Amino acid sequence: MIRITVYDQPIRRLQGTSKVTGKDYNMSIQTAYAHAVDKTGQPLPVPEKFEIVLDKDESPYSPGEYQLSPASVYVDRQGRLSVSPKLVPLKRG
Repeated sequence: MIRITVYDQPIRRLQGTSKVTGKDYNMSIQTAYAHAVDKTGQPLPVPEKFEIVLDKDESPYSPGEYQLSPASVYVDRQGRLSVSPKLVPLKRG
């Protein structure tokens, strides 16, 4: 399980016209922090900052603790295992 922390961060919005397709785009991006491990499986001393591109009309994640949903992992068009972060609240036990 990978623990993710979302702080009260503003959403960054990117919009414009694609130079490749000529189509308009509008993206919402939220910052989060992954409590990752090194190559040997040891926890890193500080969480790693990363960005989540929210789906169209998806609400930002509220501040709190999350984990990656299994729906985050998929096989892309090139047949590679890829990750597009989808978060679910972390269940405290």
